[in-house]
Amino acid sequence: MPRPFAFLSILLAALAAGCSAPESREVDAQSSTESALDTLTPAQRAGQRIIYSYPGLTPPAALFDRIRAGEAAGVHFWSDNVSNPSQIRDVIARLVRAQEESPIHAPLLFITDQEGGTVRGLPGEPVISAKQIGQSPDAVALAWQAGSDAGRNLHDVGMNVNLAPVLDVFREPGNFIDGAERSYSQDPHVVGRLGASFIGAEQRFGVAAGVKHFPGLGSATASQNTDLAPVTLDVPRADLRRVDEGPYTAAIAAGAKLVMLSWATYPSLDAQRPAGLSSVVVQQELRKRLGFKGVTISETLIAGALQPFGSVGQRSVLAADAGLDLILCSFGDVSQGDEAKSALAGALQSGQLDKAAFNASVRRIVALRNGLK
Repeated sequence: MPRPFAFLSILLAALAAGCSAPESREVDAQSSTESALDTLTPAQRAGQRIIYSYPGLTPPAALFDRIRAGEAAGVHFWSDNVSNPSQIRDVIARLVRAQEESPIHAPLLFITDQEGGTVRGLPGEPVISAKQIGQSPDAVALAWQAGSDAGRNLHDVGMNVNLAPVLDVFREPGNFIDGAERSYSQDPHVVGRLGASFIGAEQRFGVAAGVKHFPGLGSATASQNTDLAPVTLDVPRADLRRVDEGPYTAAIAAGAKLVMLSWATYPSLDAQRPAGLSSVVVQQELRKRLGFKGVTISETLIAGALQPFGSVGQRSVLAADAGLDLILCSFGDVSQGDEAKSALAGALQSGQLDKAAFNASVRRIVALRNGLK
């Protein structure tokens, strides 16, 4: 039985063998991979799916403890965590040193939302908003420049994931997504083209693009905010697929490495659960219909839209069961991530969460992390 600290090297070898070997070697690789995963403690295996956060400018000792124990996949930063580039660069360097003491040797995911305009986790570029880009006569070039600026800005401080660009196609001027100038256009083809340009530019800097909010928030009115309360977007399935999901085809073709799921509910797809808690949306629409093979990520677990779905722990299990890979415990303290991690570990041990599906998520996440070195 391989030792826990050998997990990543064995896992990567198995992944590589599975990509190029004959069928018999693929079976052997799969067996080795599952064996390596089995060496992890339940908390470590669950932790590979948790993105932590913390309030203020200084990470707490508890966060360093989780990282050193191999029980975290990464950290999400917001503007409250950043005073200037030098300060956050130092924070990330300290977190990297903690990860070097971890039994799991894969880079952490350091994540922010550097969309441009009013939504920026870091000071500086891109200052221009998506709407301003979409209104420009040379929009594709401007989207490329904004993506380059975002990628350079994040890379310079040590971050490696940007939850941008937004691919929502707004319906009415001044609505939820347009009011904050977060949408490129009312035309899905334009959104797809500009989003692909932004993605290609930022990923040149080793910064993975996380596009959002699948299948789309472009029809939400100005008062429909999933951060605050449940939101239902009653869009016909044909329109949802043609308009809202349209830009994701271009984004996937451009190599976007992550897709963030919306917390809105879409009755034409699944009337019972928000998109990020729905296997219909995650598995059938995004993975099967659109062919996305990368990492899926939730929005924050403390969103008001999830009020009917129990505790943070219960929400995390529902999200994982639906097919979300990374569970984003943002805008909270370390205890939120701990609750999600403990719930995932318990559900895995009890059989509530399928072991094979759980391991498949961990493999996708590990591949992403090692691809960002």
